[in-house]
Amino acid sequence: MPRLLLALAAVATLTSPALADIAIGTVGPMNGPFQLFGDEMKAGAARAVADINAGGGLLGQKLALEVGDDNCDGAQATAIANQMIGKNVVFMAGHFCSFASMSAASVYEHAKIVQISPASPHPMFTDQRAGPGVFRLCGRDDDQGKVAGTFLAKRFADKRIAFADDRSAYGKGLAEATKKAMNDAGKKEEFSETYEAGARDFNELVSRLKDANIDVLYIGGYHPDAALIAKEMRDHGLQTVIVGGDDLLTEDYWRAAGDAADGTLLTFPPDPRRNPEAASVVAAFRKSGSEPEGYALCTYAAVQVWAAAAIAAGSIDFDKVIAALAKNTFKTVLGDIRFNEKGDATRPGYVVYIWHNGKYDVLKM
Repeated sequence: MPRLLLALAAVATLTSPALADIAIGTVGPMNGPFQLFGDEMKAGAARAVADINAGGGLLGQKLALEVGDDNCDGAQATAIANQMIGKNVVFMAGHFCSFASMSAASVYEHAKIVQISPASPHPMFTDQRAGPGVFRLCGRDDDQGKVAGTFLAKRFADKRIAFADDRSAYGKGLAEATKKAMNDAGKKEEFSETYEAGARDFNELVSRLKDANIDVLYIGGYHPDAALIAKEMRDHGLQTVIVGGDDLLTEDYWRAAGDAADGTLLTFPPDPRRNPEAASVVAAFRKSGSEPEGYALCTYAAVQVWAAAAIAAGSIDFDKVIAALAKNTFKTVLGDIRFNEKGDATRPGYVVYIWHNGKYDVLKM
């Protein structure tokens, strides 16, 4: 059984549509190479729904959770969004991939469904906001890039740095933002390269890294490819340090790369599992046999924020809820959340983590 799904079994009876009057949804990659993130989102949303229902429901009604699989694909995300309309969903905690979120956003906006993405960091998602019902809880790629680029310029000032990205909205956007920040800080890269997401081998990239004596490789992409790159570099005798984004903060990265992942650096917000506000929720996850890793708590918070806004508004009406979201501060498992005029959440900034001996922790600067 995939990781975190045990949590769903524990709350299934509380999220049954038969008990519910209000339908909400979460959509992400529920199958395929990024399924673990979909599992995290589903587990977080299910736990939030269960907790709300156990506390008496929302405005006197029970919640039901509808789950959709977009496979991180824009066309599929749009199709799933339309399906959610048919299921009378009034709130969407999703999607995961930025392009999927952006593709579905106009559908939700037209149908007056509030959308809060827990995981889509591309700046365009809110810079070119589909409407006032679009929000996000995760950070932005440009903010993450500033932290990563400044860190690279300072930490590796005398080292040879290269960039590689998978040409995806996430990978390319994050790599370009990081490179710009690094360049602005006075450090230039040796070269930039692209690679095919899901490739079976990365010999061409690794050979170029070796020929150029690259000390540090910034990877703009997802953890399955990064794990293969790490292993192939070590197989060729390279000690090149991998630096990447938030997607590498998952135990599946270590499981795939093994010891080759040791020393990998990455950026991610402060671990929400350590927040006092999250203690009881984290304990409930662990009691059910799962760990609220990655985006589980962020998705929990998305449901939490929407429900709190509905309570503040005294209604699940779209216009009333988004007005409440725009003007209030909400207490969540992530800490206090407030949205700016673009729909971005004000949260603590990114920090640098390091993988070592199968565990990750904040890098001691």
